[in-house]
Amino acid sequence: MAQSTDFDRLRLLRCPNIGPVTYRQLLSRFGNAAEALKAIPDLAARGGKRSFSVASEAQIEAEMEAAHRAGARYVFMGDAAYPALLAQLDNAPPAFTYRGNLDLLDVMSVAMVGARNASAGACRYARQLALELGREHLVVVSGLARGIDTASHIGSLDSGTIAVIAGGIDVAYPPENKSLQYEIAEKGLLIAEAPPGTEPRARHFPYRNRIIAGLSLGTVVVEAAPRSGSLITARLAAEMGREVMAIPGSPLDPRARGCNQLIREGATLVQDASEIAELIRPFDDRMSQSRPAQKLEAPPAEEYNFEGEAERQAIIDLLGMTYVSVDELVRQSEAPTSAVQLVLLELELAGRLERGAGAKVRLAG
Repeated sequence: MAQSTDFDRLRLLRCPNIGPVTYRQLLSRFGNAAEALKAIPDLAARGGKRSFSVASEAQIEAEMEAAHRAGARYVFMGDAAYPALLAQLDNAPPAFTYRGNLDLLDVMSVAMVGARNASAGACRYARQLALELGREHLVVVSGLARGIDTASHIGSLDSGTIAVIAGGIDVAYPPENKSLQYEIAEKGLLIAEAPPGTEPRARHFPYRNRIIAGLSLGTVVVEAAPRSGSLITARLAAEMGREVMAIPGSPLDPRARGCNQLIREGATLVQDASEIAELIRPFDDRMSQSRPAQKLEAPPAEEYNFEGEAERQAIIDLLGMTYVSVDELVRQSEAPTSAVQLVLLELELAGRLERGAGAKVRLAG
């Protein structure tokens, strides 16, 4: 029964135009993945897409077999093993594959990120800091990129490290970290949101970064240029209400300016593992009090019935190419929230809607 449920959930997730927010709404509306799969072609048709093909059973069978060959398993949102901190995100991944020790998700963790072209001194510092964080009984989370990420994983390999990768669980990237990725899968925990076989592309890395920040009580930036991807991870952590920390650097080094900028903007200046642990420990108590129950599948929600097409069109007419909050759509349309959410769901399944950060939407370009 559980295997069949997992198959249906994965099939729903792999359908076109279904992202994390849509996935959760579909489960809430229809109670389970099997019923949602039956309903989405009609929803997409009402959104303007004449033909909608759900992911085939053969596609899902092939994906699950590839995961099995890689020695990986799936965790779905709603499962007992799904990390509670990650579940707090509005766009938390509905599922991910993993290899290694899943128990590490139950240990207090801190993300360490920084420049790919980091200086030798910063890499040495990151490796030592990660080692000391392990002695403070903190798990280190990073993205297995070159530079600071690599040093952080090496330093925490024996005490507990989690690598979140941008590609599939069976794809080694960057190539020079192939052996390190294997070691992390053996000694720590390796996580991938993308299906097996996925080669990482630029668009995958921001999605990976949100998982790194979402798994962690706080994020430490060791060395970063002003436009570094590490600052995106720090910004995401701040938006999640997590602790943001930075290691100060010389103003003469361009690779330190991102960290110094973060400190100017309110990030906490830290210099060693004890300071990080001091910030993180009380933060864990505050976060644990707000961790939600993870029951996703439920009795179907009552569906809103439109009186006529004009009522639906009035909501669509409020949308444009600029992002607008869903709350604003409800206010201006004077329609029930359930009606607005249903129209947005239909449009997204039809490929006519894009979702942005902060529960904002716009028409697809």
